[in-house]
Amino acid sequence: MRQFTAVVNPAAGTVGGAAALLALARHLRQQGAGLCTEYSRGLDHARELARDAGRRGRVVLAVGGDGIAGAVGGALSGTGAVLGLVPAGRGNDFARALGLPGDPAALARVLLHGAPRPVDTVEVRSAVHDRTVVLGGVYAGVDALANRHANRPGLLKGSASYYAGGLRAAATWRPARYRVTVDGEEHPHTGYTVVAANSGYYGSGRVIAPGARVDDGLLDIVMIAQAPRWLFFALMNELRTGGHVHRPQVRILRGREVRISADRDIPYGADGEVDAALPVTLRVLPGALRVLY
Repeated sequence: MRQFTAVVNPAAGTVGGAAALLALARHLRQQGAGLCTEYSRGLDHARELARDAGRRGRVVLAVGGDGIAGAVGGALSGTGAVLGLVPAGRGNDFARALGLPGDPAALARVLLHGAPRPVDTVEVRSAVHDRTVVLGGVYAGVDALANRHANRPGLLKGSASYYAGGLRAAATWRPARYRVTVDGEEHPHTGYTVVAANSGYYGSGRVIAPGARVDDGLLDIVMIAQAPRWLFFALMNELRTGGHVHRPQVRILRGREVRISADRDIPYGADGEVDAALPVTLRVLPGALRVLY
């Protein structure tokens, strides 16, 4: 029977990591699985806890939202250790891309009996992050600014905070001039954002890259070009279904290595966290992480 170490982000979402784990733990223990819990003091600490548990042959559960999923998954990338996700944050976008169930009993069955499957991870290099590894991908532009607003303390919770953050960011955004280099070929771009997506979802369920797959060895690079503000808000609404990809203002490329720079300081985010600015270079690590889903 599998032995689990749960790495919990106590601040995750409205449900809370501890509450989500409590609902799951009963089902795991009833089947004879071992479970110990570690509470992280932050993402760097979560990475340390994950590596230690992985070295001891335990399945590491990332309990929280996309931030801790990315931190734990990135720490385990390339190690051969196995990751499980317990979605308990606001976005849970990587768990959504994997199709993980929300019901604790169903999730326990996946974690107890599922076979680990390889997924791609993304190496990120920039002036701030000499090298880090993330799961969902990187977004650079108005969406990163929106995420920064959404992460600030306030009255709105869940997906509503992302929508409000998007409105606030778009109201003051002026188009940036980007240089996007995909597998050595440069693609000038002027507009709202550039998203290099490993997962198809971001921003709490928005379908930014409908064709993205977590196991195809490629990034989907979505570029939203300059457009009237009213049209951009229409595009925001179409992110709920992925319908924005049919607009002429949206261009999608695919590649294994991407460099994104811009003509001014543009923030970028990864796995729900925004703490850096362009330029940034990304590289897919095919099948580098074993995940239960």
